[in-house]
Amino acid sequence: MKRSLIRLCVVLLALSMPLALHAQTLDEAARQAARQYNAKVLSAHTIQEGKRRVHVIKLVTSEGVVKTVRVTVKENQRP
Repeated sequence: MKRSLIRLCVVLLALSMPLALHAQTLDEAARQAARQYNAKVLSAHTIQEGKRRVHVIKLVTSEGVVKTVRVTVKENQRP
């Protein structure tokens, strides 16, 4: 239930806010990916890969195709 609510919030944010030029936050990355692929966000989280942070966004397109998008976080941006 909690996970579904989080997904719903991410999707609503992705649909209601303008496209960011350079994704900085997880929300911005999720919105940008959703718009780029005309898709809905299924999940979004940030992971650490060595010295860099990466946003991992799982999407489902209107055709039902599931995609995973990875966006490297700029060095000066820390959550």
